[in-house]
Amino acid sequence: MYPKLVNPRSHKDWLTPHSHAWYAQLARLTGEYAFPWNSTVTEPNGESKFRDEVSLMVQNKKVLDIGCGHGDFTIQWSPVVKQIVGLDITRDFIETGRSRNLANVSFVTANTKHKLPFETEAFDCAYNRKGPTSVYADLKRILKKGGHILGLHPGDRMSPELPRLFPNLFEPLPDGTPVWDKIKNKLEEGGITQAEIETVTAVQYLQEPMDIIKMCCFGQLPSLQEMVINESMSGVERIFSGHAVERGLPTTVDHFIVRAAV
Repeated sequence: MYPKLVNPRSHKDWLTPHSHAWYAQLARLTGEYAFPWNSTVTEPNGESKFRDEVSLMVQNKKVLDIGCGHGDFTIQWSPVVKQIVGLDITRDFIETGRSRNLANVSFVTANTKHKLPFETEAFDCAYNRKGPTSVYADLKRILKKGGHILGLHPGDRMSPELPRLFPNLFEPLPDGTPVWDKIKNKLEEGGITQAEIETVTAVQYLQEPMDIIKMCCFGQLPSLQEMVINESMSGVERIFSGHAVERGLPTTVDHFIVRAAV
């Protein structure tokens, strides 16, 4: 029988992950969008495949990076692109990116649920690395004819083991394929008809019990993480040790890669 674990969503300061308020809080706390837990991921995986495909697509192009966060992924392409623009809704992330001050890299704050703040056919190509799917509704307009789009999104079966092994700490995954359906609907809404969505599945090995705590409390206030540690760490340690293998605790990493042309 599993030990009883606290529900972090019962804390008064809990913010819904990936809400605007959550992103703003994460930016204030850390200044960047970066996972704080330690893990290794088997190859091939969605992240590495996406990175390799982006590296080929952006050569000597004017590029839009959607949902750029604090800009690390954006800036790495500076030596090979003609120009790249990072777009994100969180102002503090954008300010972090701007502080790098590179001639062919710029950053814009905008909400992708509204019309994108760019002229028609302003870019040669665009990529969306775990950013908002709402952008697909207006993306075709700002790309030149023949321009390519790459997207990377967490899949519908991302870490299904965690809510089963650590009940209360993680919410059960929803039934069906809501993420797949949302991506497909947004592509259709934007008139992006030449598109494919590939599912890429790998295994992530979490290294220690504290990584479970960091994952469930990612982006939350330190007081919330302290509550989970105080009330549930012993239970997390028991569950972790009972299911970990030599490489760590295995969980499924499921991504969708979107490839499209306009």
